[in-house]
Order: sequence, then C-alpha cells, then structure tokens
Amino acid sequence: MTKSGRDAYRDELAKLASRNEHIICMEADLGGKNHPFGQEHPQRFFNIGIAELAGIDIAAGLAEAGYVPFFSTFASFAALRAAESIKLTMGYMGKNVKVVAAYGGVSGGWFGTTHHTLEDIAVIQSFQNIRIACPHGEWETRRVVQEAAASDEPYYIRLSRNDAFDSLPRDEEGSCRDILVEGGAPGGGRAPLCLISVGEQATELCKRIVQEEDSLVHAHLCYIDIQSLQSYTGQLTALSDRFLVVEEHRATGSTASYLALLLPRHEIYSHHCGEHWPIYGGTHTEVLTYLGFGYESLQKQIQEIRGGTADDLQRAKTV
Repeated sequence: MTKSGRDAYRDELAKLASRNEHIICMEADLGGKNHPFGQEHPQRFFNIGIAELAGIDIAAGLAEAGYVPFFSTFASFAALRAAESIKLTMGYMGKNVKVVAAYGGVSGGWFGTTHHTLEDIAVIQSFQNIRIACPHGEWETRRVVQEAAASDEPYYIRLSRNDAFDSLPRDEEGSCRDILVEGGAPGGGRAPLCLISVGEQATELCKRIVQEEDSLVHAHLCYIDIQSLQSYTGQLTALSDRFLVVEEHRATGSTASYLALLLPRHEIYSHHCGEHWPIYGGTHTEVLTYLGFGYESLQKQIQEIRGGTADDLQRAKTV
C-alpha cells in the first residue's frame, strides 16, 4: 500500500540510519510510540517536546559534532516559531540540519488556522542557502530524504499530513532536483501554456489537467530553493512563454513570485490559496476549496489565461 509522505519519511530515515550511524532523528512531540526510527534506533531518537527553537539549536550542535540530525515538526512551527534559529544556524552558519516540516499548507484540515501554514516557503526562501524540497508521493519523498542525508547542505522538506500518492515516474538513478515534464503538443512544439506544479495536491491537479488538455505541458518541480529555481530557467523557457505555477501557498513569496523575477520577459501566473485565513474546518481538500484552490478554479483560470472560458473547454471535450 502506498505510504503518505510523512510515513515514507519515517520509514526511509530508519532504513538509512541502519547504514549511517551519524543520522539522528528528532521530533517535536509528533513521533508517537510506534515511530519506526524510535523502535529501531532508540539511542538516536529524541522527542524534545514542543520546543521548536531549542530543537533547531540542539540539531545545529549535533551537526557541529559531525552528526546528521533530522528534525520534524509542524511546518507552521518549524518555519514560523523557529524562524530565527533556522535563519541563524541553517541560513547564516550553514549547519547540516534537515528540517522535515509535516502538515504543510492546510493539510492538517481540522487542526485549524494555528496549525496551517501558507507562508513557510516565503520565509525559508528569504534566508537563502537552504535547500527547499516539496516532494510528491512516496517514491519522491524517499529519494529526497536519501539526497538530504547524503548532502552537507541545510534542508527544509515540506510534507503533507496523510496524503498518499504515487510519484510521477522518474529514472531510478535520477535526482529529484531534475524537472519532470509530461504532456505537450504532438511533435514537441512549444506549448501555449506550461503548468508548473509544486507539492502534492498541485501536482495531482496538473496531472489531471494535462491528461484532458493535450496542448498543455506540465513541469513538476520538487526543489524550489533559489539556487534550484535559477538552474531551471533554461529548461522552462524552452517549453513555453507563459507559465501558471500551481502551489499550496500564498501568492506573496511563492515560487511564482520568484520565477517572475527570474523570467521578466515571460508571463508568470499563479494558482494559489489566496490571501484569506484558512478558518474553515474540514478535510484537506475541503479547506483548499474554501480558499479557491482546486480543479474547477484552476480549469477556469487556464481558460482565462488562454483567452477562452471554462465552457469553451467543456464544449471541446464533447466534440
């Protein structure tokens, strides 16, 4: 059975720790008594409680001593409550700390506004020198954890809560830093619009759209830190002149906003979660719908960008 990103992370880290005695797992009161790492490597598993700032600082000390600490907590508490510690220890000093931020976006559903975060990418990206990954599905999550463990760079890995998806097919030996492209016009010509997906829900939406509209192309990005985005510009501009970035985040400080700076001669649009607070209680999908993020609203936005309407697309499907 396909595992959620959060469960895939726990399982993969426990496996990696069997081969690397320097890997440490830290949790901010999220691990539970059945955490795979805690069961298999109890001497290297630490539940520090709800002390996120202290957790980052402890992880930085462990990294200085030669360990590879992975610290997991809610994305809202990692990126916002512990922001100063991340800025100084990971951004400024470049300590080899891996922050695994579960419950990204509004994936907490009923947990409510205090546990949601639609601002974390903007915060972490502004610190620079931190790799930011938003994996899609179990395989991609496992590969990102592997890449993080093998790297000496600071990492911020954004996960959902319980979403479980099959990752888009990749080369088994490839890196998640590579762009994945699907769809596009027959013959390989430039597409009238390129959808760029970031994160799980966004990727699922874009997969569905390009299956229904074969003139569009979909570029899936896993890594979205500044250095990675800069490296993608050549590949992206070869695909299209217009881009619609789909991302479970606010427009301010989003991937779309930074791509607009990198590609000033191209049209950059954003399908995002608006500027309202996610006060609606419900499932992950229900909260996203409340915020205007979803299939129907994305379909409508695509047609507006292309100069048509959603009704035009529906008529085209019936021909």
